Amino acid sequence: MARGQLRIYLGAAPGVGKTYAALEEAHRRASRGTDVVVGFVETHGREHTGAMIGDLEIVPRRTIEYRGASFTEFDLDAVLARAPRVVLVDELAHTNVPGSRFEKRWQDIDVLLDAGIDVLSTVNIQHLESLNDVVTKITGVPQQETVPDEVVRRADQVELVDMTPEALRRRMTHGNVYPPDKIDASLSNYFRVGNLTALRELALLWLADKVDEQLAAYRRDKDISETWEARERVVVALSGGEEGDTLIRRAARIAARSGADLQAVYVAGGDGLNGTGSTRHLARQRLLVESLGGTYHQVVGDDIPQALLDFARGVNATQLVLGASRRGRAAQLFSRGVGVTTTAQSGSIDVHLVTHEKVGRGSRRTGLPGAISRMRMIAGFALTVLGLPALTAIMHPWRDDLSLTTDLLVYLSATLLIALIGGIWPALVASLAGFALLDFYFVQPYNTLTIATREHLFNLLLFVLMAVLVAVIVGISARKTAQAAQARAEAHTLAALAGSVLRGDHPLQALLEQVRETFGLTSVTLLELGPEPGVGPGERRDPNDWRVVACVGEPCTSPGAAETDIPVGDELSLALRGRTLPASDRRIVEAFAVQSAVALRQERLSAQAAAMRPVAAADKMRTALLAAVSHDLRTPLASAKAAVAGLRNTAEMFSPEERAELVVTADESLDRLGRLVANLLDMSRLQAGVLGARPVPIWLEEAVPPALDEIGEPAAGVTIRIADDLPAVSADPGLLERILVNIIGNALRHSPPDRPPLVSASAHAGLVELRVIDHGPGVPEDAQELIFTPFQRLGDQQAGTGVGLGLALSRGLAESMGGTLLPEDTPGGGLTMVLTLPETGE
Repeated sequence: MARGQLRIYLGAAPGVGKTYAALEEAHRRASRGTDVVVGFVETHGREHTGAMIGDLEIVPRRTIEYRGASFTEFDLDAVLARAPRVVLVDELAHTNVPGSRFEKRWQDIDVLLDAGIDVLSTVNIQHLESLNDVVTKITGVPQQETVPDEVVRRADQVELVDMTPEALRRRMTHGNVYPPDKIDASLSNYFRVGNLTALRELALLWLADKVDEQLAAYRRDKDISETWEARERVVVALSGGEEGDTLIRRAARIAARSGADLQAVYVAGGDGLNGTGSTRHLARQRLLVESLGGTYHQVVGDDIPQALLDFARGVNATQLVLGASRRGRAAQLFSRGVGVTTTAQSGSIDVHLVTHEKVGRGSRRTGLPGAISRMRMIAGFALTVLGLPALTAIMHPWRDDLSLTTDLLVYLSATLLIALIGGIWPALVASLAGFALLDFYFVQPYNTLTIATREHLFNLLLFVLMAVLVAVIVGISARKTAQAAQARAEAHTLAALAGSVLRGDHPLQALLEQVRETFGLTSVTLLELGPEPGVGPGERRDPNDWRVVACVGEPCTSPGAAETDIPVGDELSLALRGRTLPASDRRIVEAFAVQSAVALRQERLSAQAAAMRPVAAADKMRTALLAAVSHDLRTPLASAKAAVAGLRNTAEMFSPEERAELVVTADESLDRLGRLVANLLDMSRLQAGVLGARPVPIWLEEAVPPALDEIGEPAAGVTIRIADDLPAVSADPGLLERILVNIIGNALRHSPPDRPPLVSASAHAGLVELRVIDHGPGVPEDAQELIFTPFQRLGDQQAGTGVGLGLALSRGLAESMGGTLLPEDTPGGGLTMVLTLPETGE
């Protein structure tokens, strides 16, 4: 069965019309005869959205009983039984009520897609996991419900429902988003123009990245190499010289003016001869690129212009920034240079040749070139074929005036020059050709190949021998120089790749990505042999014997299906696709294959360590619990026991008043003991993740008085300032009372007698904040988070008054209800505890 398609309507903020747009699409498909149902739509009381449902079939919601309250949720089983062609399921990031099949609604949608049902859904940009902290910084409102970015990226279509901040604010003032009692607070807080503008930019940029991924996938699938100027990208080519800083800054200015991406690339030659860059300069320039918001890349290629253009076309670059040639004019007569050659071959890519202070000062490379390239060999043969006859023609008129020794030295000098330029083979040809020309034109009898004397024969043979020896020495030197340069290039590549890997949070994935990019591959896959592999030569081709551990690009299912297979021990293999690597590149990749195994082992050890952290935390909690039980619970237990023992004494030792006092002492001690045990049990449940909240609508003006009654007489002086029109919050009444008892009781313990605590509340942006303000000694800023640590009393100044669980438990209870508990400094001295809870509706 084919998997269904997911279409997501993405909005920058609530109220832009995502659900309305999804309903419009549902009607459009229904009008074409498609079987469409509404699985779940949240109208939030908006008339236009409710009316838009119209005559669409609605699958009834499922009612779930949780802690004595009834909730309605999306009924996944009912939709699967109905099996429509398309279903609309609103609010992708929604958290399901406990008792549902899955925790999150996007997991329900995934089941629908697997069943072949197309899904229409909605999500706001603030619910994406990667942007959650960014949105919190912008708006000051933490988002409790999130969805992994990958879920949205996997969608077949993502449509942006866009609206300007001014238009959305007008829609709010008309009452089309929130009820009238929430409009003013929302407009002055979450829905400020600046907030909405920032959220809109986040939505546009996130969607642009997804569209860019889709475009890259399409170009890759269709094998399109030419540049499509859909989005500006500036690539700056680095050579490893000091001028790279100038080029990067110039490229950054070009990118900033057009809003383009900035990428820097360095080409390391396959034979090491092109890799003349300074590692020190490149390391500094990489930091500079990244500080300017760009990315650094390194590729391997013998032909620098072609490697640059291949990289630029691969990333769909529109502009390429190069430095003007460092070589002098004389050198440019023999070779056009990288800049000119790249410009001539760039096609639709704009090339910027940027001048710098090193222009015309010559190449950084010192000494004669080492390796003999194909072009140099051709030049050597050409010089042999054309240069030796020309030399003969020049010397022929003076052959009677010059001795044979002079002629031999002249031809030997020419042969040495050819050997230095073209290497051993052109030099061998030149030595034989020089022997023939000398014998024919300069040894008597002239114009014949006859040698009259043994001396002349000896001189000519000595000439050939010297020429051959020099050619061999030049060839050996060239090979040694090439090997040294290649080793240097390999070391540089390894250092660059290692640096990139170490800078990342996921070293294995970063390593594979760098290998793929550096060697121009389409995919790099790390495969691991299964627990029960097959036997025989076909084992490396059977995908059932292997599993993908990590991959960049299209995964390769078995080592035998790749162009290059690098075994790593007995159980791992690095499969490379895109091209067959030469031996020189393979050596480097083999080194990184070993590192990939190390990175995999480190990631698995880190995962095991992370899995052990809760165990260690639980062990630490048990240790602290035992310490608390042995010390802090002893006082109320001892007091209660002493009081009960006195009451059991039948002798007339106590008066009726004293016996009544003993009863009160026992009662207070047992109450205190009960509270401490309850706190310990609740903290244990929180740590184990089994303490659930049962949120229901509750008004704070009704929740605070029971908490004060629980505290008793010490709370008589607490001032309460809570407006009657404050919206209801979504909270568990029992847990909320526990929180209030703890934080108000804590404020009472630290408040001076003449300045009792103040409890106030306010609402904005869908949240209600309750503040418990005291004017006591306060808490230093660096110790404010420490007071929320279990079994921690600030300064341990009041041992025996509690186990230090009150605030830690209160924060845990608040978070279990989707709220927060944070400390603030009270103006003028003291501490303010801010309890934030969500309103009952959006």
